[in-house]
Amino acid sequence: MAELQRSSGLLLHPTSLPGPNGIGTFGEMAYRWIDFLARSRQSIWQILPLGPTGYGDSPYQTTSVFGGNPLLIDLKQLADEGFLGPADLADVPDFPHSHVDFGAVIPWKKQLLLKAYHNFNNIASTEARNEFDQFCRLHDDRWLEDYALFMAIKGNFGEQAWPTWPKEYRQRDAKAIADIRLELIKTVNAYKFQQHMFFKQWLRLKAYANERGVSIMGDIPIYVTHDSADVWSNQDLFLLDEEGNPEVVAGVPPDYFSPDGQLWGNPIYDWERMQKNGYRWWKERIRINLECVDLVRLDHFRGFESYYTVKFGAETAREGSWEKGPANTFFDALRDEFGELPIIAEDLGLITPEVNKLRDDYQLPGMKILQFAFGGGQEDAFLPHTYETPNCVIYTGSHDNDTVLGWYRTANDHERRYCLDYIGAEEHNLVWSMIRTASASVAVVAIFPVQDILSLDSDARMNTPGKPSGNWSWRLMPDQLNDQHASALARLTEIYGRAIQKND
Repeated sequence: MAELQRSSGLLLHPTSLPGPNGIGTFGEMAYRWIDFLARSRQSIWQILPLGPTGYGDSPYQTTSVFGGNPLLIDLKQLADEGFLGPADLADVPDFPHSHVDFGAVIPWKKQLLLKAYHNFNNIASTEARNEFDQFCRLHDDRWLEDYALFMAIKGNFGEQAWPTWPKEYRQRDAKAIADIRLELIKTVNAYKFQQHMFFKQWLRLKAYANERGVSIMGDIPIYVTHDSADVWSNQDLFLLDEEGNPEVVAGVPPDYFSPDGQLWGNPIYDWERMQKNGYRWWKERIRINLECVDLVRLDHFRGFESYYTVKFGAETAREGSWEKGPANTFFDALRDEFGELPIIAEDLGLITPEVNKLRDDYQLPGMKILQFAFGGGQEDAFLPHTYETPNCVIYTGSHDNDTVLGWYRTANDHERRYCLDYIGAEEHNLVWSMIRTASASVAVVAIFPVQDILSLDSDARMNTPGKPSGNWSWRLMPDQLNDQHASALARLTEIYGRAIQKND
C-alpha cells in the first residue's frame, strides 16, 4: 500500500456518538468529534462497517455491504432541507443516553425516514430531485437497485429470509421481479432515498474530517450475510444449493478460548467463479468503500489464504475443513485495479507462515493488540520490543476485546504482574501507561478505543464475540471527552513523533 505516515488515531463507531435521538448520527456531535480529533493531534478516525444492520444489530452482519445504515442519518439535516418539521424533532421518546436501545430506536426512526421521503416527494425542489436522480444513476447498476428491491420484497413477505420467498422471487424470475417492482415502486424509491441521504451526509462529514487532517479508516468484513441483497442478487458467486441455502458456512475451528469453535454461518464464496470473472464483485465492493473512507481494515485476512468451512446445518464448528483461498490471484487483481492497496490486514488468530507471506507480499500492515502481549514470555509477538518492522498497527484493544481496565481486572496474576513491569506502571495509571507504551512503539500507526481514553471498565465493552445480544450499544456521553483528554493525547502524539503536519 501507499506508505503510511507515523501517526495515531481513535476507534469509535458513529452509532456510539452522543446526541439527542437515541443513537449516534452524522449530525452536530459528529462534527464536534472531528474537532476533538484535530485538537488531539489524531490523524485517523477508525470506524466499524457502515452497512445497514439486520438481526443482532451487528455492523458485521448487514443487508448490504455496499449500502449505508439509515439509522446514522441525522434528522436535523433532513429538517433543514424541509423534509421533516419541528414537531417531528420535538416528539422524541425518552431514549437512554448511555447506550443504544435498538429495539426502541429502529421503529421510531424508520417511520420518520419514511415520512421524510413522502415529504421529499411532495415538496422537493428541482435541484433536490436532480441530486437524487443523479445519485440513483450513479449507483443503480452497481448495487442500489438490487438493494432497494431486496428490502422492499423482504418487507412485503414479513421480513422473512429470501430463501423462504416464493420460487419466482427467490430465483429472480425476470417477469416476476419486474411485476413486483412495479407494485412496490414507492417502497423501492423510499429505500433509495434513505441511501441518498446517508451518502450525502457521510461524504460531507468525511470531507470535513479530511480538511482537518483526519483520515477515515473503514472496515471490510471478509464475508457477507446470507440474508442480504448481496447474496440474493449474486447467487452464482456463492456456494448455494437449489433452494438458495448455503452448502457450507464460515467459521473458525475450536481453540483455547472456544472449545466448539465459532460458527459464523456466512455463505462461502465460489472463489473459482469469482476468479474467472476477474473478481469483479470484489473490485466494486472495494471501490465503493474507498469512495467513503481513506483506508480500510480487511477483517479476517487469513481467510484469503485459507478458510475454514462447516457443513450447513451443523450445530458447532467442531467438524469442518480448511480450504485454500484465492491468495495472490486475488490481491494481484486488486493491485492491478487500484495500484498500491490502502489496506490494513487483520491478521489475528491462528496465523500460518503462508498467511504472513501473503500479507508481506503486498507490504500490508498487520495488527498488534497490546492486551495479548503479556500471557507468554519475553519473545511474545505482541510485545513491542519484538516487532520486526514498523509496518504494523498497534492497538491497546479492538472492538472485539474488553477495555484495558476490564481486561486487567480479569487477567491472571502472571499477566497483571508482567504487564505492570513491562509498561512501568502502577495499577492507578495502568490504562494511560498502556496508551503511552503503544504510542512509543515502532508501529507506524497506533489506535486507541475511546473507552480506553476514558479508562472505562467492562461495562463499556463494544462487543463480546459469541454473546447473542447486548452488543454494539455503548455510547459516549456528552462532554465525557474534555480538553484534558485532548491535551494528554496531543502531548503523547508530539512526544512520540506521531503528529502529522496538515498541509493547508
